[in-house]
Amino acid sequence: MEGAWVGSWRPHPRRGPILAEFATPGPKYWLPGTTGHTAHDPTRYRAPAYSFRGTKCPAATSCSPGPRYFIHSSITKTGKHVAPSAHVTARPKTKIQVTPGPSDYTTDNASKHVYQTAPASSLKFRPKDFKGFRTPGPGTYTLPRVLGPQTVYTHAEPCYSMKWKSLYQSCFQDLAKTPGPAAFANVDMDVYKRSAPKYSM
Repeated sequence: MEGAWVGSWRPHPRRGPILAEFATPGPKYWLPGTTGHTAHDPTRYRAPAYSFRGTKCPAATSCSPGPRYFIHSSITKTGKHVAPSAHVTARPKTKIQVTPGPSDYTTDNASKHVYQTAPASSLKFRPKDFKGFRTPGPGTYTLPRVLGPQTVYTHAEPCYSMKWKSLYQSCFQDLAKTPGPAAFANVDMDVYKRSAPKYSM
């Protein structure tokens, strides 16, 4: 077999891919991918990756009764579902006790809680101690005047006074002291009318 080979070359397993296996320029120009988390292109933005947590191991002890117990079909999550039925039983034996009747209660004030009522004010009794309430009333204080020439904190306008009316021949005078109609003499007509001609002998 030594004569079949020329030179020092002998067949051996190849160490990697050869160019004849690819239609592209070859794996020398391979670019990293942009999807996934591993072997991602470092020049591109990589979104955060989350992994799913595995299932928990089955517990050794279970809190449920298990399939060994038979649950009736009428038992639901809200209780027992049965059709309504009336049971005829004997009257229970109860002790006769003296309890208050309906007339022992007063329900006058109950209407305020049931029906809407208008606001009502109540009167309170006057306290017995009057010494603590002996304060001056509103008429005790004198407020400064706001009208007239002599004011405290306002601007005074010019004031004018009017003279009072004389009581002479007025209705407020004592009529008993005034002369009556008969106290005056008749005025001669020649004073306010044209007098007639007069002749003397």
